[in-house]
Amino acid sequence: MPTPPFSRAKWSIAALFCFLGFQYGTWVSRLPALKTRLDLGAGEVGLLLMACGAGAAAAFPLVAVLMRRLGSRTLSLASALALIVVLAALSVVPNYPLALLAVCADGVAVGCLNVAMNAQGAALESSYDRTAMSQLHATFSAGLLTAALLTSGVTSLTQSVPAHFAVAGAVLLLLPVCARRGLLPDAPAPTETVSTKTDGQRTRRWSLPSGLTLLMGAAMTFGTITEGAMNDWSTLYLKDTVKASSTVAPLGIAVVSATMLLARACADRWRDRWGDGPVVRAGSALAAVGLGLALLTGGVPATLLGFACVGLGAAAITPCVYVAAAERGSDALSLVAAMGTTGLLAGPALIGFVATAGGLTLGMATVAASALAVTATAIWIPWNIRRSPERDPLPTTPDHKDVTTLR
Repeated sequence: MPTPPFSRAKWSIAALFCFLGFQYGTWVSRLPALKTRLDLGAGEVGLLLMACGAGAAAAFPLVAVLMRRLGSRTLSLASALALIVVLAALSVVPNYPLALLAVCADGVAVGCLNVAMNAQGAALESSYDRTAMSQLHATFSAGLLTAALLTSGVTSLTQSVPAHFAVAGAVLLLLPVCARRGLLPDAPAPTETVSTKTDGQRTRRWSLPSGLTLLMGAAMTFGTITEGAMNDWSTLYLKDTVKASSTVAPLGIAVVSATMLLARACADRWRDRWGDGPVVRAGSALAAVGLGLALLTGGVPATLLGFACVGLGAAAITPCVYVAAAERGSDALSLVAAMGTTGLLAGPALIGFVATAGGLTLGMATVAASALAVTATAIWIPWNIRRSPERDPLPTTPDHKDVTTLR
């Protein structure tokens, strides 16, 4: 399969990121309707959400095997189709146990697509020696926003969940169909394995993850704890601790989301200029210091400014760590992605436990500490060193570098 031009490959991979955000935003936006139809309590809804994260985290061994056998291109398309099927199943599940099963299956498919599309993104950067991962992650946020707008439009016409999910499924189907020809071709990916010789032939067996891979996983976990906890607790902190009005309190999540989307749109330029390591270290330090000062100062303006620092500083953490993990192979990427999912799943609950014991201010201070932990771990990660376009210009042809590996 020939290598597609950079722009075509970039937009095709971006369609996968947009697909994942759109699919997740679609079914989560209809949780109230599912809650009513299945007669669920708040605890059961919480368990439903946890089942999705647990499925994604538990999918690590399966994802590692599928990445080696299928490659990122085939796995991304297959998992996208599975997510469309799961969405259709969620629209008609008759009872809570089947809903739990469907959402858990959704988490497994999300875990597969998450690793496959990030492997495609890392291969894009490696193959063309151009940054793109932060912009790809920005399209995930755009998918979430588009799903929310579609939900608003459809529910203004009908409250039917099957009708809504049918429209969303048609939109979702278009994305992988359009992206298929522009995805990078599958190739054997490097894995953290050791080689042995049996009967004169070289064989490969799986080995335990290296300390470096675990360090990347720790950085990903702390980064997703920071990002996930802000999404879940910012509004409550403004309302209960800062005493913001019910009109102002929702601005917390809006500020974090808007600054993160803006930063991700610009972060690839920062990576080109300063490198991945400095961007991650400076960004995580900005998030930690900005939020810490906001907690000490108090007041609505200072708090919103601190939240903006978190959105701005944390935006490039996960894209850069994904690229670094992909350099270690598909097994490393799968493990790091699973650890990131665990951070998203456990982070909000961890903040809740801390807030119960010592107050929500202490809980938010834990978020700042998580961002600071990213700074500490990022010091020891060997980040990509990018060449300066002014000193070492690259050829302008779109296929100047062959795709030899899906990193």
